[in-house]
Amino acid sequence: MGRVRTKTVKKSSRNVIEKYYSKMTLDFHTNKKVLEEVAIIPSKRLRNKIAGFSTHLMKRIQKGPVRGISLKLQEEERERRMDFVPDESAIKTDVIEVDKETIDMLASLGMSDLPVVAEASILELIATGAGALTLHYAMFL
Repeated sequence: MGRVRTKTVKKSSRNVIEKYYSKMTLDFHTNKKVLEEVAIIPSKRLRNKIAGFSTHLMKRIQKGPVRGISLKLQEEERERRMDFVPDESAIKTDVIEVDKETIDMLASLGMSDLPVVAEASILELIATGAGALTLHYAMFL
């Protein structure tokens, strides 16, 4: 069974994160050492509880806003996530190889002139492993 976190642990953890956010990480052991440096905590057990909850809160801050922690920190975190630009787009592709049926379907929708679509035989698609229906086609060949 899990333990109940007291108000002392939660409050002190939030205060430490607000004041020393730049030093805190997603690692419990690092946070424990940071707490040892910046705060006077009477017992080892309490220090470990605060470090554990601080680690938990840091992980939650990475995912989104957390109640009880200043908005300035969370704004910085959101801006940091938004400013990240990958080197290469995951959705940009040069050529999409599709079978004859898909080409016919695109033509019926008036989209036959797409520049990135190229026709490939079903056997080529199965060999390269392209598409989700390759196993379906392989069963009926």
